[in-house]
Amino acid sequence: MILARALDGRRVVRLSGGLQIRVGDLTTLACLLVAILIAAIVSLTVGTTPITLGDAAATLWRGPGGGDQAFAIWEVRLPRILMGVLVGGSIALTGAMLQSLSQNPLADPGLLGLSQGSMTALMLIFVLFPTMPQGVLPLAALGGGLAVGILLLLLVGRGNAGGMAILLMGIAVETTLSSVTSVLVLYTPPEISLALADWMAGSLFRSSWNSLATFTPWFALGVPAILLLGRSLRSYDMGDQMAMSLGENLPLSKPVILVTAVLLTSAAVSAVGPLAFLGVMAPHLANFISPTSGRGRLVLSAAVGSLLVICADMMTRAFAGDIPLPTGLAIVMLGVPMFILTLRLRAMRRMRRQ
Repeated sequence: MILARALDGRRVVRLSGGLQIRVGDLTTLACLLVAILIAAIVSLTVGTTPITLGDAAATLWRGPGGGDQAFAIWEVRLPRILMGVLVGGSIALTGAMLQSLSQNPLADPGLLGLSQGSMTALMLIFVLFPTMPQGVLPLAALGGGLAVGILLLLLVGRGNAGGMAILLMGIAVETTLSSVTSVLVLYTPPEISLALADWMAGSLFRSSWNSLATFTPWFALGVPAILLLGRSLRSYDMGDQMAMSLGENLPLSKPVILVTAVLLTSAAVSAVGPLAFLGVMAPHLANFISPTSGRGRLVLSAAVGSLLVICADMMTRAFAGDIPLPTGLAIVMLGVPMFILTLRLRAMRRMRRQ
């Protein structure tokens, strides 16, 4: 491992295998990880049960035990924080992957219909088989997401279609499935409709150690995805033709990227429901903080997604009332102003360069 300069003059860390990492990306990642840690610590103190930082530290040191504070931290808040980190990172990572694959800055699991496929499958399970064991839900979500992914591959071709064709076909599939979910919400009994509507808003309320143990293996797929697919996605950022000229095997890599996105999206949807717009916002915010591509973009996007979900969940517990605020809505309220601000600042930056 040596410290050197890239062709553009920026300082990079070069590893023995030939991989190089920009020092700026490492610095940004370190700052994001510190921000995630601070947000997680503060989140332990926020909720209906008042807990100070000192009490939270003492409760964590003692471990699980009796008392309201121990229950609030170990059984409610800590699982929600960890689930927020994993789910936020998964959805943001998937959004970054799909944006590179389709060469479209608006692509995310929801826009391509992957989230909707998982959500439709789960809603059918909730309505038709309400007594189905909880362990079947991730598999049902995976089946729905894979069905959409396979349908997209069949409709647009494995490697022949461009990114715009994938995006437009995904929008068509997503619109069709949205009509199915709307019918389920409108024409099911009122108590089931309310439960479905609450789940469709996205929430960490059901997070527990059991659900965390179920989701963690799926999240572990994101680590090899970053390592193995980062180079391919960097090529796709320059367009399909350029990717082919660089030696990218489009008929092989496109299905692999899409299936990986399906796995991460399906697991996230089954755990917390759909978190709208997170897959679009997080990569753009990460790119504004530290413009990069390939593996660096994937890692920074995942870190930004985790931070957004933790902060949004903290907001839902800070302003909890008779009607709890869904985490998905809190993410939109928190992230969209930041997203608009970054787009405006980026536009002003381009105008100054001209």
